[in-house]
Amino acid sequence: MAQTASGENFTAVGDRLLVAFELGWKDWKLAFGSVVGGKVWQVTIRARDLTRLGEVIGQARKRLGLSAVCPVFSCYEAGREGFWVHRLLTQMGVVNLIVDSSSIEVNRRARRAKTDRLDVRKLLSMLLRYWAGEKNLWSVVKVPTLELEDGRHLQREIRTLKKEQTRLTNRIKGLLAGQGVAARVGRRGLLDGLDAIRIWDGSALPSGLRRRLEMEIARHEVVHRQVLDLESERDARMRKGQDRASEVARRLKTLRGVAEVGAETYAREFSWREFRNRRQVGSLVGLTSTPYQSGDLFRERGISRAGNRHVRGVFIDLAWVWLRSQPESELTHWFNQRFARGGPKLRKIGIIALARRLVIAFWRYADFGEIPKGALLKAQA
Repeated sequence: MAQTASGENFTAVGDRLLVAFELGWKDWKLAFGSVVGGKVWQVTIRARDLTRLGEVIGQARKRLGLSAVCPVFSCYEAGREGFWVHRLLTQMGVVNLIVDSSSIEVNRRARRAKTDRLDVRKLLSMLLRYWAGEKNLWSVVKVPTLELEDGRHLQREIRTLKKEQTRLTNRIKGLLAGQGVAARVGRRGLLDGLDAIRIWDGSALPSGLRRRLEMEIARHEVVHRQVLDLESERDARMRKGQDRASEVARRLKTLRGVAEVGAETYAREFSWREFRNRRQVGSLVGLTSTPYQSGDLFRERGISRAGNRHVRGVFIDLAWVWLRSQPESELTHWFNQRFARGGPKLRKIGIIALARRLVIAFWRYADFGEIPKGALLKAQA
């Protein structure tokens, strides 16, 4: 007996249609089957042709000898298409799974054949095994609601703009450094101060360089204004929002050393996921080890990075802040005892481990109200 995503049980044999999608930009490849080891029908349709999609599902029922009203189960790999295909299939009455691409088993030969046709056939075989009861076969992505998905864009856009701001700053510094000039970038009035800048021989900026600097500085000012506007919108949403993510963000922000970025990022990315244990938290953020052991051979290959990069980067930064802001917490003592006395490489390894423990501590505080041991709230500080 198996269970669908909606909680309904069904027997993993009998009259049902299974379909795997290989989603390309121009074409979609679909593989249909009904039993393990049975007949497989593959068809290619134009990408996003929803009318044709409904037609081929009906044709697949006939070709495989299934009833016209048999249930349909499908899957596709998480990627560029996001969640809209899942919502479409759900609207059509299809029970769909979105699969984490990194969890799909592959042939380990040094040279192996790989085509979309082979990939979709492999995906179908794993879908058959999954609904036959092999639940640990792969990792299934939890799909957010449309509102939750939309709420993540604000903080992600702020992070993207800040990276763009840094690129522009470095580009301006590089252009000036190429003429022997060291100047502060980002302060007010830099554009007006170009007249006062002198290159290595004391002459004014060349016209071509000056024109390029003016364009880069103008872009920097536009991006800076956009960052300020979005941060104001984010802070207002955090203060006034009545949804669960806003409540979680406000709770996390009560911890000393946690500002808007860390609280908002965790709340929008993780607060809706309903983790069952700490391993799921660490795995989703991508801060888990990847040991390699075969016989007497054992080595550690670093962190997996197969998780949410938006959260991972923020919590690595937050881990350094935590050491300064929460010196008496249990997490800080643990880091100091194991890593603080080592060299730079050991401390970097330790900060990754601390970031993983920190995101787990945030989960416990956000979901269960467990304050990290030894940590201070801002009111106490």
